[in-house]
Amino acid sequence: MAGHGEKLGRKQEDAIAALLSQRNIEEAARAAGVGTRTLIRWLKLPEFGKEYRKARREAVHQSVARLQQATGAAATIVLKLMTDPNVPAAVKLRAAECVFDRAFKGVELEDIEVRVAALEGAAKANQK
Repeated sequence: MAGHGEKLGRKQEDAIAALLSQRNIEEAARAAGVGTRTLIRWLKLPEFGKEYRKARREAVHQSVARLQQATGAAATIVLKLMTDPNVPAAVKLRAAECVFDRAFKGVELEDIEVRVAALEGAAKANQK
């Protein structure tokens, strides 16, 4: 196992990947080749938890980017629905609204992250 301040070991990295792809802790442990109790213990370790949260954030960022790329298709649907009086619009329009909503939230989240990082940098500079 990695010591204080070191990167995670291969098994722990595998466990994080498994936690991101499996349905529950038991399946993640099995996929990573470790015991469930071991994985639960690792989840309590600050460095493991930090890396797991980092991996989860990255997965979410990638998903948000994919949704943002779909806003063009959502716009096309909205425009088609707006111009075709024979198409039942409720379900398709709601789906398009969902894509826009997620894309806007993703941009807002990125903006907030930049602002927080700037504030943290300023706070760190003031501490010196």
